[in-house]
Amino acid sequence: MTRGHDDSAAAPVRLARIGGDGIGPEVVDAAVRVVDAVCGDGIEWIDAELGWRAFERTGRALPEATVEALEGCAGALFGAVSSPSHAVDGYRSPIVELRRRMDLYANVRPLRGGAVDAVVVRENTEGLYAGRERWEREGEVAVAERVISRRATERIARFACELAQSRGASRARPPLLTVVHKANVLRVSDGLFRETALDVAAGFPEIEVEEQLVDSMAYRMILEPERYDVIVAPNLYGDILSDAGAALVGGLGVVGSANCGERFCLAEPVHGSAPDIAGRGIANPIAAVSAAALLLERVGLADEAGRVEVALAEHREAGPRTPDRGGDATTEEATADLLRRV
Repeated sequence: MTRGHDDSAAAPVRLARIGGDGIGPEVVDAAVRVVDAVCGDGIEWIDAELGWRAFERTGRALPEATVEALEGCAGALFGAVSSPSHAVDGYRSPIVELRRRMDLYANVRPLRGGAVDAVVVRENTEGLYAGRERWEREGEVAVAERVISRRATERIARFACELAQSRGASRARPPLLTVVHKANVLRVSDGLFRETALDVAAGFPEIEVEEQLVDSMAYRMILEPERYDVIVAPNLYGDILSDAGAALVGGLGVVGSANCGERFCLAEPVHGSAPDIAGRGIANPIAAVSAAALLLERVGLADEAGRVEVALAEHREAGPRTPDRGGDATTEEATADLLRRV
């Protein structure tokens, strides 16, 4: 999952910071400050843009200049994107497009809090989010094509198995992989996902493997979330399960995620752009800082990522709480507490 790092010899790791829309710039700024406090001169930041504001300014939600800049980076920390509630000519999700352009095939969302310590690994390039929609009868019948391929399933299953393997080294219990599907109904597409994922998992004999139908998984995850370790699922299922899981560990405001490829990682908080509180200085920075820790781990700074995780755990337990967590702390007060703890 990580590469070696030698503070005395390595050049700074180049990362991009992309505020985006709404509260995105506020929480990214907070996370960058925490990263800099831990890494010192080990990070070289560049600025880039994407999102609705970028679309209004340039006519592109994902400007080509941003893609070119990111190609020279190991990863990026992104805030949030606002999308119009109605169709706008020329606008398409910049995050979906960036995942495709950079081949960010694995979405990783850790769920930590109390007795819960699980990770949802979601296939990030196909499924219903492949974007293949059409009218069968204009205005009356719409059809969305769901895409499941053996290649994409093999690599997401291998990613999940390797993650379970690495987590197992630091846990008291054997690693557990839960393969989520609905192959009893979607026999061809989910059948392919199930068969392929189980075939890949068979090559990791040290990992305990189970499977769950997605509706049953939602039920059991709420009843006994502490039993799960690494959960792997097609795109839509993983999206829904990880959001539901966030409710078990404090809400969307405390959960970070990472979109991972072979050569690049885009980390982002799970929450949205929250335009209703943008600019008010009360956004919770925890999710963005959690995303930054994932980014540090992915680019090889595991020790630094660990320090951020420790500070986050302490902050969540005893630090000042922003309004979404029932307190009255500002973004600045929460960030200052995190900086003190790192």
